Amino acid sequence: MISGILFINELGKVLISRIYRQDITISFIDQFKIKVLAAKKTTNPIKHVEGTTFCFRRIGSFFIVAVTKKNINAALVFEFLNTIIEIFKGYFGEKFNENTIRTNFSLVYELLDEIIDFGYPQTTETDILKLYITRENQRQTKKSKESVKQISIKATGVIGWRQEGLKYSRNEVFLDIVENLHFLVSNSGKFLKSDVFGEIIMKSRLSGMPDCKLGLNDKVLLDKRSGGKRTKMKNTRGGNTPIVIDDVTFHQCVKLSKFDTDRSISFVPPDGEFQCASYRVTENVKKPFKVIPIVKERGAITVDVKVTVISLFSENLFAKNTVVRIPTPPNTAECVITTQTGKAKYDPQINCIVWSIKRFQGKEELSLSAEVNLIRGKQSVWSRPPISLDFTIPSYTSSGLRVRYLKVVEKSITEVVKWVRYLCVSKGTFQVRI
Repeated sequence: MISGILFINELGKVLISRIYRQDITISFIDQFKIKVLAAKKTTNPIKHVEGTTFCFRRIGSFFIVAVTKKNINAALVFEFLNTIIEIFKGYFGEKFNENTIRTNFSLVYELLDEIIDFGYPQTTETDILKLYITRENQRQTKKSKESVKQISIKATGVIGWRQEGLKYSRNEVFLDIVENLHFLVSNSGKFLKSDVFGEIIMKSRLSGMPDCKLGLNDKVLLDKRSGGKRTKMKNTRGGNTPIVIDDVTFHQCVKLSKFDTDRSISFVPPDGEFQCASYRVTENVKKPFKVIPIVKERGAITVDVKVTVISLFSENLFAKNTVVRIPTPPNTAECVITTQTGKAKYDPQINCIVWSIKRFQGKEELSLSAEVNLIRGKQSVWSRPPISLDFTIPSYTSSGLRVRYLKVVEKSITEVVKWVRYLCVSKGTFQVRI
């Protein structure tokens, strides 16, 4: 792994430096200043100088740099740098800056010595580190033998992300499936790009050391009964298109061997909220909206625009706070807009017609028409940027991913309340060319 860690600001002032191996000397700081800080561009986060490799992340006005002379796994180093940042944010809050490092330099050194041993990551769980490395105003003068024993067990045990002895009067599990869409669609409706980035976020309030098992579907249909009051989930392994999940990343608590054998996610969860898994789906994704744009130039100073948006999801669902941004030419003078649903106005700062729809029901078709008047005599090239949509659709996933079951096994728990929520989100990343 790494041979040293360096905290240095953009002016070249060293804030923290820690060497873990003797294959580098303090002169590596000068190399970083000359080759990286003195350069006008620092877009490449990896720099190789005379046999020494610098992997760095910029946080505000300073850099966190990992230094090595070995042929390392760069992805692992950057993942470790991200973990270090999260640890410090857990101690100092989101305002983790240069001044924080100067004020708490002794605590920073103590943390670096604890989470790295001879260049290798050790304890990286913030909750466990806080048991025995505390800030000055939180220090305890005395610790009982029992508390010291518990700290040693958590620091060296197999399950280092959860404390023992947790008790809740009401045992609950909250599970969120959140998907962010990145779609690019041609004006004819053909997919040019379709990426779904999903997260399985869990918040556990469970007593003891529970063993959880989460099962996801590969082919699933929703069967409504009693007017939508009850929802039955059916596994249809015969006729439906399978869900192909790419690039799955799990939290360290997940037992990977179980997932490889039966595709179930088994784990002992940390207490509180954590990201259980993240994934990407690029095949067989469902498009929640269909956008039909019609743009016609009428003469030299007028453009007629008509945009029809059709929701393709179930009529029992709805999209919240849908915003459609329709670009206009840069020499637009005014827009005469007509729509029967929502509110629409022309925003000259972004050269777009902004159409806001508070509630967009499923299987609904809405239209907007606009007459765009251009500045007479002023000609400019219009590149026709795509229409973009912002929306949030509760109880919907574009990938079709669903939770089949969630089992919790713990002898001290008699009943667990389980909550599952699905959310499909786009923040301007659903785009349609015109």
